[in-house]
Amino acid sequence: MAGLRARAWAPVGVLASLAYCAHQRRPAPAEPQDGRSPLELKLVQVAFRHGARSPLKPLPLEEQVEWNTQLLEVPPQTQFDYTVTNLAGGPKPHSPYDSLYHKTTLKGGMFAGQLTRVGMQQMFALGERLRKNYVEDTPFISPAFNPQEVFVRSTNMFRNLESTRCLLAGLFQRQKEGPVVIHTDEAGSEVLYPNYQGCQGLRQRIRGRKEAATLQPGISEDLKKLKEEMGIASSVETDFLALLDNVAAEQVHSLPSCPLLKRFAQVIEQRAVDTALYILQWEDRKSLQMAVGPFLHLLEGNLLKATDPATPPSKTRKLYLYATHDMALIPLLMALGIFDHKWPPFAADLTLELYQHQKSKEWFVQLYYQGEEQVPRGCPDKLCPLDKFLDTLSIYAVSPEKYHTLCSQAQGAELGNRE
Repeated sequence: MAGLRARAWAPVGVLASLAYCAHQRRPAPAEPQDGRSPLELKLVQVAFRHGARSPLKPLPLEEQVEWNTQLLEVPPQTQFDYTVTNLAGGPKPHSPYDSLYHKTTLKGGMFAGQLTRVGMQQMFALGERLRKNYVEDTPFISPAFNPQEVFVRSTNMFRNLESTRCLLAGLFQRQKEGPVVIHTDEAGSEVLYPNYQGCQGLRQRIRGRKEAATLQPGISEDLKKLKEEMGIASSVETDFLALLDNVAAEQVHSLPSCPLLKRFAQVIEQRAVDTALYILQWEDRKSLQMAVGPFLHLLEGNLLKATDPATPPSKTRKLYLYATHDMALIPLLMALGIFDHKWPPFAADLTLELYQHQKSKEWFVQLYYQGEEQVPRGCPDKLCPLDKFLDTLSIYAVSPEKYHTLCSQAQGAELGNRE
C-alpha cells in the first residue's frame, strides 16, 4: 500500500463533516455593496441529502460491524405528523427501493439504508439552521408550518421521508397551521435523482462508464491494493462507492470499523469522487441533462413563477424543500459549476435564494452550499443577476418533453465516450 500512503489528498467532504451539529452558519442576507436599498427576499429553494443511515449493502468481509436496532430510536423533538401523497395528491406510490432494502438485514438487525437517530438529529439541526435564517434573522416565513407558504417534495424512500419530517420539526419546532403533506413520485418517473431505471439513454451511458471506471489508472491500482490488504478476493465485485458508503456510515455512528477502512478513508473518498466524475463526466452535456435536467427545470420554473407578476399567489410558495440524495447533489453542483470535489455529506444542503431590489426592481440569486456562499458558473459575483443565473441553468435544465426525447434516443456512439 505504499502508493496509497504516499498520496496527499485534499480535505474531504463526507469524512470532514460527520458531526451532526457541524452545519455552517449562513451569513446575513445579501445586500449590495454600494449603499443602495437592501434587497427583499422573495423565494427560497433547498435541495438536501437525507441524514445518516446504515450502509446500503455490507462489504464482503468476515468481520461485520453490528448495526443494532437501538440506533433507530426517534429523538422526541423530531416527532412531527405528516402524510405522503403522489404529485397529484393521491395515495403514496409503492416504493420498490424500500422493498429492496428490506431484503438486506445487516448484522445487529437493522435493514440496509435505514435513517438512524444520528441522521434524525442531523436533519433536525439543519431545520434549526433554516429557522434561524428564515424565521428569526430574516422574518420570511411563518414560525409555524403553513401549507400556503411551504411546498415539500421527497424521493419515495423512507429515509428521505423521515429526514424531511425531522427537518420540518427543527424548522417549525413542531408547530403547524395546517396538514403537513410530503409529495412524492413513482420510482420510474422520479426526477429528484438520476433515474437510471426510467431513462434508457442515461442507463446506457452509465452502465458502460461504471464498468470502465474501476479500470481507470489510479482507481484500478488503489482498488486492487485495498482489496488485497482487506482480504477481499480479486474475483469479488466491489468499488470505491461501496467502500465509501460503509466507511462514512460507520464513522458517523462511531462504530468500530475495519482498521484499513479507517486508515485509508481519505483515499477511499477521493477515489469515490473520481469514480462519480468519470461516470457523469463534466464534458458530456447530455449526461448531466439526463441526470438532473428535470430537477433543474423544477428549480428554474419556481424562479420564473416567482418573478412573473401574472402568477396567482396560490400557484407559488415562499419555500420549496426537496429531499434528495448524494448522487443527485453531485451533478447539481457540477451543472452549477460549484462542485468542490468532495463527497456530499449526510444532511448536505444546496440553498437557492431569490431577491428583488426594492428601487430598481431587478432580480438576483444567491446560492449556498452547506451554508457557504457560492459563485455559480457564469455569475460575476456571489450576488448573481437572475438573467445570468438562468443562462447557467439553461445549459442543463430540460423540460419533461426534452427529457423524454433524450432518454429515448438510441446511443449511436460507443458507450463511455465523451461528447
